[in-house]
Amino acid sequence: MAADAVTEPHATELSFYDVEDKHHHAPGGSTLIGFWIYLMSDALIFATLFATYGVLSTSYAGGPAPHEIFELPLVALNTALLLTSSITYGFAVIAMQEDKLRATQLWLAVTGLLGAGFVGIELFEFGNLIAEGATPQRSAFLSAFFTLVSTHGLHVTFGIIWVGVMLVQLGQRGLIAENKRRLMCLSMFWHFLDVVWIGVFTFVYLLGALR
Repeated sequence: MAADAVTEPHATELSFYDVEDKHHHAPGGSTLIGFWIYLMSDALIFATLFATYGVLSTSYAGGPAPHEIFELPLVALNTALLLTSSITYGFAVIAMQEDKLRATQLWLAVTGLLGAGFVGIELFEFGNLIAEGATPQRSAFLSAFFTLVSTHGLHVTFGIIWVGVMLVQLGQRGLIAENKRRLMCLSMFWHFLDVVWIGVFTFVYLLGALR
């Protein structure tokens, strides 16, 4: 009886650890979860900027109103570039899942070029606005506009740099598990920026052009 009482807890303990050892986590799962948390924090930043713009969007201080300075055809072209880059990145992910290195590199390069075109047009737009005297110091509306749009542009710029880094890593090490995980994180980041830009295009440009 005494011997049984001593051995039973020990057997239970071994059984518990046996169960724990059988519980496997997906490789890189913590990385993806951590990146989701980062994206949520980034979403809060953009939500704050959208709210600030919503409050200040009619504070012109005698300066130009949105419909006087926004060029919707140019912004529509920029939107098409960014949305197309989301599609090309999707092709890169498909090629990655099929272990097609060259196709992955090709679609990733196309995505980076489309992103660079987006940033280039945005800088062109900012240059025209500043040349016309519509600077961030001109009014609260322009301050909020430049802050929101440029913050998104900086994120896209960082994404382009990330694409370049991944192209180098793919060339050096191929489609190893670590690179696939990094490409999935970049995919979430890039599609997140597309969603944010749809909000910018609708809330800032389209609604602004109607005022």
